[in-house]
Amino acid sequence: MSRIENQASTSPRRIPWDALAVVPFVVFAVMFLFMPTLSLISGAFTDRAGNFTLDNIAGLITPQILSAYWISIRISGASAILGALIGLAITLAIIRGRLPLPLRSAVMTFSGVASNFAGVPLAFAFIATLGRLGLATIILRTVFGVDIYRSGFNLLGFWGLTLTYLYFQIPLMMLTIAPAVDGLKKEWSEAAQMLGASRWQFWRHVGLPILWPSFLGTLSLLFANAFGAIATAWALTGSNLNIVTVLLYNQIRGDALQNPGLGAALALGMIVITSVANVIYLTVATRAERWMK
Repeated sequence: MSRIENQASTSPRRIPWDALAVVPFVVFAVMFLFMPTLSLISGAFTDRAGNFTLDNIAGLITPQILSAYWISIRISGASAILGALIGLAITLAIIRGRLPLPLRSAVMTFSGVASNFAGVPLAFAFIATLGRLGLATIILRTVFGVDIYRSGFNLLGFWGLTLTYLYFQIPLMMLTIAPAVDGLKKEWSEAAQMLGASRWQFWRHVGLPILWPSFLGTLSLLFANAFGAIATAWALTGSNLNIVTVLLYNQIRGDALQNPGLGAALALGMIVITSVANVIYLTVATRAERWMK
């Protein structure tokens, strides 16, 4: 036994070549996630001269910045809730509604494309569609006699930006919640029917409680996705809407309002909020996976 143990202790260890496949990801995460985050934390507590200061953090409690955070949270929450509800309804109709398989594949393929369609192209598309001279606006005014702008709608306002965010929020919800909907076994609904339960009772006592953890986790993901969006909001509203991402851009790249330290503090606050949302998503998603197994 001792001879075998000595041979085992003196034998060279094998290099885990499989682990080398993770190296590019680790390098990418360090360069583009951890290092920028550390730079933001350092910049949030540094003044223009490079000295330690708390003025940047104290600047976050000014009325303008608090209002920007509040508007961003409201827009993110509204687009996340509406996107989650609409996306769940569409996913249930596609997967549980016995629609043809090619139609489901086409919708899911489109969702994968639409969930990544944002920025200037998305803003231009909505301006061309729902702007004051947009195609849908003109059709509603000339054909149906409905002037959405006289009714209070404004594409450059709160609901206009929320509606624009729904274009990529709904597809993202569909892609994320589809595995959970697929996990609802048909035997459960058949057993409920055999026991005399109606369809509403099945969804109330079985279907929705099972989907609830996945729904809540995806809701957190949608909130974080909307809260960090900047390209679409900047291209669509510019400085007309005081949201935190636009304010951050003005502090870092602007001419009159440039203050990199305050911009770093704004970014740090955004990281804290989105991190909380992502932690909620990961925690709930892990519990949902255990439940579905």
